Order: sequence, then C-alpha cells, then structure tokens
Amino acid sequence: MSRHWSPPPRHWRRSRKISFSGSEVRLTVLAGLFMGLAYAFVPTGGAASGEAASIEADYADAAERVSDPQAASIVDGDTFRYRGEKYRVADIDTPEVNGRCAYESRLAAQATDRMETLLHQGPFELHAVDRDEDRYGRKLRVVTRGGRSLGDQLVAEGLARTWTGGGSPGAVDRIKVVL
Repeated sequence: MSRHWSPPPRHWRRSRKISFSGSEVRLTVLAGLFMGLAYAFVPTGGAASGEAASIEADYADAAERVSDPQAASIVDGDTFRYRGEKYRVADIDTPEVNGRCAYESRLAAQATDRMETLLHQGPFELHAVDRDEDRYGRKLRVVTRGGRSLGDQLVAEGLARTWTGGGSPGAVDRIKVVL
C-alpha cells in the first residue's frame, strides 16, 4: 500500500437507506405492466412464435413463390420438376426408389407419396442455398410453406433424414437400412 493513500472518511462509507412510498411502488409496477403489454402487442412480422420468427429469418431471402403447386411433378421423395426445371430439396435426403432391399423401396415410395401430398396442398416457396445446383444439374432449394420446411416435416415423420453434407445432396446413392 502506498504511503499517500488513506481510506475515505468514515462518513463517506455510511450506507444510505433507500425507501419507497406505496404510491411510488404502485406507479413503478403500473409502468412495468404498461411497458410489458406494449411490447407484447408489437407486430412481429406475421410470425406466430419465436420459433416461427427464427425459421422465417432463416428463409428471409428472395424466394421464388410457387402459386400453382399442381404444376410440380414428383420424381422421388427429395426431387421434383417444376416449369421445366428439376429441383432437389436441399435440406433432406430420402431413400432411393430403386433401393437395395424391399424395405428401402417401400420407404422411398412412402416418402415420394408424402412429398407429393405436401407439395400439392398449396402454394410454397423455393429458397436458394449456398450453391445453385448439385452435380446432377438439379436446382438446390429449401421448400417451405408458412416459414416451415417441408423437408423438416418429412424428417419428423421418419421418411427422410436431415442432409448434413458430405458432398452435394444426391451424392449418396443409397441410405443404408438396418433391419
């Protein structure tokens, strides 16, 4: 310790007791309640929840809106044609129709049927990903409706797996099925 330093005078160290009157407390509580209500009713851009807002933020790019879903023809669970272009659903991988076993082929048929149902239920959006095409020339897009990925829906139903990389989507010829 330095010779020149000395502790502050005793009266500086006294704690000051703070007290609030009942009306001050009520006013503070009412102000907090008002601010909370005002925050709760601020428009969120149409998102119904925090999760939906996060998903919509992920797909906030300039998406192509498909207003005529009946024009989409399904190739398999993760591939379809629309207006002369072949699209690969970029966020999932489904079993191949010509599977290595009967179980894989059945699962591929179910995924294909389900994707057809999902696409034809109404308008959807096509969102570009980091690459425009895969090695087979298919356009890579995430397909959403109302901010939710249709691929995620297939994953939730057990008909697809989330694409985690390892080359371009479509590079893996088959999903290994363990019986």
